[in-house]
Amino acid sequence: MAALTEGRATKSRELRYTSRQVLANVKIHEGSIVVLTAAGYARPAITGLALKAQGKARTTVDNTGGASGAKTIEIERGCHQFANSAAGDLITIADLEATAYLVDDQTVAKTDGGGTRSAAGKIVDVDAQGVWILFA
Repeated sequence: MAALTEGRATKSRELRYTSRQVLANVKIHEGSIVVLTAAGYARPAITGLALKAQGKARTTVDNTGGASGAKTIEIERGCHQFANSAAGDLITIADLEATAYLVDDQTVAKTDGGGTRSAAGKIVDVDAQGVWILFA
């Protein structure tokens, strides 16, 4: 197609909320970063590989003592603020638009920790209170 010569009505889709089945024997706290395991179950973010960041937990769900899939959690996608890592992994404004990596269920870092961390999402902003991450 040729480049636009006037404005157009571009269709968009925004997946704002989603729900996922929770992994056995975990508790996910409201406001935490939620990830999917390789098996497809939701859990709080941790340092690890093969995790797929989903967004922020809308409520606390306690599946302690429950089987995988016994409970579900509602997750909010979009842009959310989390704690910044420290030292060599501190995210700065120079890192805007780069990928942030998961440290735990409330902290993101600049690097993948030598191949030990999964991606969190895109760094949208950094301020004194933390790092804004976009979960697509």
